[in-house]
Amino acid sequence: MEPEPPVRRGRVVLDEIDKAIIRELQVDGRLPYAKLGPAVGLSQAAARQRVHRLVERGAVQVVAVTDPHALGFGVMAMVGIEVEGRAQPVADGLAAIPEIEYVVITAGRFDLLVEVVCETVDDLHALLDQRIRTVPGVRRAEPFTYLDIAKQTYAWGTR
Repeated sequence: MEPEPPVRRGRVVLDEIDKAIIRELQVDGRLPYAKLGPAVGLSQAAARQRVHRLVERGAVQVVAVTDPHALGFGVMAMVGIEVEGRAQPVADGLAAIPEIEYVVITAGRFDLLVEVVCETVDDLHALLDQRIRTVPGVRRAEPFTYLDIAKQTYAWGTR
């Protein structure tokens, strides 16, 4: 079952305890509340309530983050997409493709950026040629194949 797309909500204001909770969960998302609470200066019950509130308000998702290379996916790329017409329908069409991990509507040279994960270069070629470029409204797709990832973080709003 695919995860639900993010729901846009009002801005969530984080206090220092919320930020500390998020930092702890980023290190170990399975950290028991019995350890999380004391680590951030709360009881186990208070930590559970805080995490539940953060999830409920859409500020965090507690998920497993995989390493594509460790799972046999040797090719990752960001693909810049130029669109004919409206971007949203094209974004929706691209989001339905399983190999596409990330879809954003942008301003600038490209209308959309999509991140793809494939096992081989041949798979990337087939994805571009047979799936991405055939989505109605895609005018041009320019891949930027990753050679290495120098930094990847999910620490938005907690520093």
